Amino acid sequence: MDFVSIRIITGDVARLVAFYERATGVRADWFTEDFAELRTASATLAIAGTRTVPLFAPGSAAPADNRSVILEFLVDDVDGVHRNLSEFVEDFVTEPTTMPWGNRALLFRDPDGNLVNFFTPVTPAAIEKFAR
Repeated sequence: MDFVSIRIITGDVARLVAFYERATGVRADWFTEDFAELRTASATLAIAGTRTVPLFAPGSAAPADNRSVILEFLVDDVDGVHRNLSEFVEDFVTEPTTMPWGNRALLFRDPDGNLVNFFTPVTPAAIEKFAR
């Protein structure tokens, strides 16, 4: 089994896609006005509108209602990314901080309130873990 993607349900697909395109530098592939994907080398972030929810099961997902999942992106320089994001991210949860497990992390919220973590491994063990 391979983990391939995570999907965010949103009330405003265009706004959320534009946010993630700017935050990540990855261009989205649009499939319909209700569904787009941002693909990286290791996984895909899918963004879908509320009109897609009934295709799975009516009421099975709600936009802007997440309080338990953090989307994480490995970046080369989290401090540099923080400087670039400070122009448009409205809700930083933490400034770049070195975590006990060896990553320097930046936590913020996207426009729907989802937590996003950009991180850079900084200790030898963390660097080895994420070696590409």
